[in-house]
Amino acid sequence: MSRILAINPGSTSTKISVFEDHREIFTENVLHDYEELKAFSKVIDQEELRYKAIKEALFKRGLNFSDFDVIAARGGILRPVRAGVYAINELMLTDLKDAVAGEHASNVAAFIAKRISENFDIPAYVIDPVSVDEMEEVARISGLAGIERKSLSHALNIRRVIFSTAEKYGFSFKEKNFIVAHLGGGISIAAVRKGRMVDVDSANCEGPFSPERAGGLPILELVELCYSGKYTKDEMIKKLIQEGGIYSYLETKDVKEVEERAKSGDNRARLILEAMIYQIAKTIGEMATVLKGKVDYIILTGGIAKSEYICEKIRGRVGFIAKVERVPGEEEMLALAEAALRVINGIEKVQVYGGDYVD
Repeated sequence: MSRILAINPGSTSTKISVFEDHREIFTENVLHDYEELKAFSKVIDQEELRYKAIKEALFKRGLNFSDFDVIAARGGILRPVRAGVYAINELMLTDLKDAVAGEHASNVAAFIAKRISENFDIPAYVIDPVSVDEMEEVARISGLAGIERKSLSHALNIRRVIFSTAEKYGFSFKEKNFIVAHLGGGISIAAVRKGRMVDVDSANCEGPFSPERAGGLPILELVELCYSGKYTKDEMIKKLIQEGGIYSYLETKDVKEVEERAKSGDNRARLILEAMIYQIAKTIGEMATVLKGKVDYIILTGGIAKSEYICEKIRGRVGFIAKVERVPGEEEMLALAEAALRVINGIEKVQVYGGDYVD
């Protein structure tokens, strides 16, 4: 039996889970004081605060770091990498420290895991960061020289639901083709061919709008808005990433509330909700062309997939393409633990960031 500590930092909390093999012992969302966090200019500077908070949370349950066999941490925003499990090396830590691909709470996870690893002689890994990039070269071309399409997605949960669907139906995940739509505050929709994420649309910059992100927009109108003098660059980015999508129309990011309003006769809420569903379905259809129509399963996952109403609406538009599976919520902590177990059991090899597989 292997005891695993999974670590997943968020903006104001750090989620930790303890597993014994596949069995979850407990999960706790360790909260941090927002004012304390604001004092740090970079997220990696929060390492000491979060490390101590995790240590204290474990101690209250009678556990110490030395009780674990492996540490599995969420991957931060790194340079483009293949999917999988990564050893934490100095290049990775330097890139996270310099935020070469962007600032995010998950950037601190590798530092915490590395510290535990060194202090207690325990192996530690990061798994399926959001920068997983297995896109084909043709998918990178944007239509304007100098701008390349990038792969940013909910890779950790996308891969987890593919593994669970393959296990459910008794085949290898590398035998089939999938379209996975992770539906949350942000939305990412991936085409996965025989285990490889060959294309992805993320609401950060394209694809369907989400509860708070604008997704793909008419280009010329966006240019006009950017140069209107109404917004600074930072304000414009915030408008697109944090105040776009459903929020920009209805001043709420709560999809459940919007669904209830729509069902209660609020025609504006109904239209905006239907538009999001329409765009999700349209992007799934686009991904079907990436796979040349050879789609075995469409998987709907993430928080919004908890809504049977929304999933049935999407199914009504895309069910002709392939069988639609619904895997509501996200299982990132289990995904971290299971990836560590695959390494322990010799099923998956550890990769070197900036290099290749560990022998």
